[in-house]
Amino acid sequence: MGFTIRDARPEDVDEILRLVVELATYEKEPESVKSTPELLRKNLFETPYAHALLAFPDSEGTSGPTPAVGLALYFFNFSTWTGRPGLYLEDLYVSPESRGTGLGKALFAELGKIAQEKNCARLDWSVLKWNQPAIDFYEKALKATAMGEWMGMRLDEAGIESLTKFASSAS
Repeated sequence: MGFTIRDARPEDVDEILRLVVELATYEKEPESVKSTPELLRKNLFETPYAHALLAFPDSEGTSGPTPAVGLALYFFNFSTWTGRPGLYLEDLYVSPESRGTGLGKALFAELGKIAQEKNCARLDWSVLKWNQPAIDFYEKALKATAMGEWMGMRLDEAGIESLTKFASSAS
């Protein structure tokens, strides 16, 4: 099965959201998705805080649009240690019917190409500790290394709001 991978466009926001919900369902947290088409349009295309790649199956002889079967959503960060940008993969999702076809590798190949074009020193992402199939893929197929010394940290909206109590009175 062949695939076409391309940059997402504003008219793809419904497809992106559908894949995000599928990913959240796979990760056992569909109720956590707060994204909307409006938010995706604004934050991916109007003020592009992030970027997305979509994968579509090659559809010879079919009529109408084919649904996307893969998503890679990423943004750029910066490493003070390397003095260069990095590419952070926020979400990678391949629909169940397309797993095992090489699509995950193809999405990573596109991300690698983008990282090289932007002179990125690193390509980073996180994986849920229970997602052994993904961990196996990353370690075996991609030869990725787990960062055992680092632990992810997060503040949600309430936590961000609570930071105001630390504001300097001099500002």
